Amino acid sequence: MPECISLTPATSGLHAYWLPESCAYKLRYEGRSLYNWHPLISGTPDSVHMARVSMQNRTVPEFDFTEDEWEDHLIEEPRGCA
Repeated sequence: MPECISLTPATSGLHAYWLPESCAYKLRYEGRSLYNWHPLISGTPDSVHMARVSMQNRTVPEFDFTEDEWEDHLIEEPRGCA
């Protein structure tokens, strides 16, 4: 889609300001290691759920709220993701 941003190692720094602190693109761009729960490290996609840092069961269907109500349903990024 034209409005989508294509993230690559070369362009992720241009967009890093809005990426979550746990984003692999952002971590690698900043020269930091991925967290132990990251699937590329753990070898399993379930590790993010076991570490309780995923958004599983924390999201709401996009069209359940009007655009004016979205801000009331934003969730802060999990902290303590070390």
